Amino acid sequence: MALATRTDRRPSMTRTIWDSSVGKKTVMAVSGLIMLLYLVVHMLGNLKIFFGSGEFNHYAHWLRTIGEPFLHYEWALWIIRVVLLAAVVAHATSAYQLSRRDIKARPSKYVHKRPRASYATRTMRWGGIILGLFIVWHILDLTTGTVHPGFESGRPYQNVVDTFSTWYGNVIYIVAMLALGLHTRHGFWSAAQTLGVGSRTRDRILKTIANVLALVLTVGFISVPVGVMTGLVS
Repeated sequence: MALATRTDRRPSMTRTIWDSSVGKKTVMAVSGLIMLLYLVVHMLGNLKIFFGSGEFNHYAHWLRTIGEPFLHYEWALWIIRVVLLAAVVAHATSAYQLSRRDIKARPSKYVHKRPRASYATRTMRWGGIILGLFIVWHILDLTTGTVHPGFESGRPYQNVVDTFSTWYGNVIYIVAMLALGLHTRHGFWSAAQTLGVGSRTRDRILKTIANVLALVLTVGFISVPVGVMTGLVS
């Protein structure tokens, strides 16, 4: 008599973790911290523009030669891009699925009003959409030059000045950076809670770090278009 074969397989641990709300929140937290680390480094690099075109263009060239001669030209930069793309996709996918899960769990409106959340909390979803659209525009503007009429390959300093010499370039960038500040403030705090870092004694410190990070990133990034508008960078 032939033995019956089992056709049902238990899902893998990775799939089980991903399917859980805790797993998705953890993915959001880790991917968010990866992007946050990149943003801090990116902001510091952007500030080199205040030291002149030579310094800024040299920095842009250095990004493409990291790891040489072990790595080929731009390999390190592409590795960074792939990691960031994976982080963005994981972050956005987790956020969307958690949002849909939350809506399904609460199909009807609350009878009693919920406590009023902070402005950053209530705008996290819209902030994420704004930042997603900005990333696409930013790449098309200063990386590929697709939407940048005067784009010149190999002249990043001049390209930045050209972008922030237009009113729409300034508006798009500043609005996105304000959204980034709010997103960072709430996101860092949420990530700390998800990863179990928060506690009664550390909550005040974590909130302070979240506020300082949000402020530094916002001011640091916005200082570049302000520098161009005021003639400090030209």
